[in-house]
Amino acid sequence: MAALIRGLAGRRCPSPRCLGAGLFRETLGRAPWRLLRGTAALLSGAGRTLLTSGRAQHTEAPGPVEVDLKRLEGEDNGIVEVLMRRLKARNALGHVFVSQMTELVSTLAHESLVRVVIFRSLVPGVFCAGADLKERALMNNTEADLFVHGLRSLMTQIALLPMPSIAAMDGVALGGGLELALACDLRVAACSAQMGLIETTRGLLPGAGGSQRLPRMVGVTLAKELIFTGRRVGGQTALEMGLVNRAVDQNEAGDAAYREALSLAREILPQAPVAVRMAKEAIDRGVEVDMSSAMAIERMCYARVIPTRDRQEGMAAFIEKRPPHYTGE
Repeated sequence: MAALIRGLAGRRCPSPRCLGAGLFRETLGRAPWRLLRGTAALLSGAGRTLLTSGRAQHTEAPGPVEVDLKRLEGEDNGIVEVLMRRLKARNALGHVFVSQMTELVSTLAHESLVRVVIFRSLVPGVFCAGADLKERALMNNTEADLFVHGLRSLMTQIALLPMPSIAAMDGVALGGGLELALACDLRVAACSAQMGLIETTRGLLPGAGGSQRLPRMVGVTLAKELIFTGRRVGGQTALEMGLVNRAVDQNEAGDAAYREALSLAREILPQAPVAVRMAKEAIDRGVEVDMSSAMAIERMCYARVIPTRDRQEGMAAFIEKRPPHYTGE
C-alpha cells in the first residue's frame, strides 16, 4: 500500500493539459504507435483535413479524409466531435481510417480546453461496421496481427482520453465498431441501432478490447453469451443490458442518438473540468484494483483537485448562491 501511495504521489500534474498523459505513455508505449502511423501514412499520404467550427482547414498533399474533428463554439465551446465519414465502406476500420483516428485522438489527449468528446458518424444508418475485411484479406498473418495490435492500441488510446467521451450510435456498430463504442466512457444509441461483437461468426474473437471491456460492462455470463453466439442486439435491449447509457427513438434526420449525446455532453460541460477528469481517472483506475488500493487512488485524485481555482470558485458560488464559472484551473 505504501508503495502504491508513493507511486501515485509521484504522478505530478502541474496543469489539466497533462492529466492522464503519464498513464497513456505507460500503457501504450511508443513503438506500435509509430509503426501504425508509418504504415498508414504510406497508404494514405500525409495530407488531411480538420473541421474547425464547421470550416475545413486543408494541409498540404491532400489525401482521403475519413475522420475529421469539429470544435463547437458559443455555449458549446469545449465540446469536440470526432466525425467518422468513410461513406463507401460504412466507416470500416481500414489503414487510413485507423491512422487518421489515431492522430486525432492523440491530439485531443493533450488539449486542456476540450471538456467532452463525442464520437459520431456522418454515414447514414451506420456508426462503424467493424473491420475492413477487403483490406484484411490481403494481409498475411504477420500483417494482420500487426494491424490488430495497432487497432487495440487505438481503442486503449480512446479509453485513456483524460476527458469524458461519448459514442453516439445512430446505426450499426459491429465488431470493431462496437469495440470503439466500448472504449468510450458513455454510449447513446438509437433504438433502431444494431450492435454486437460478431467476430466468432468470422472465425475470430474480439481483438481490440471487446473481450475485456464487455464483461466489465454487462457481466461475465452475459458477455460470454453475446460473444459466443455473435448475437446482435438493438438499442433498447442494449439499454436493458447496461451496454448503453441511453436509448432513444430514431428521428427523420437519422441523428437522434447524436442529439441525445450532445444533450448529455451539455450536462457535463458546466462542471469543473479538472474535477471531472480526476473523477474519470479515479473510477477507471480504481475498478481494476482491490478496494484498499482503490481508496488510495481516490485519495490521490482528490488531492489534485484541492489546490485548483475551480474548487475555490465552486465554494464561493455556493456561498454566494450563484452558478459557478469554471475555467479548468
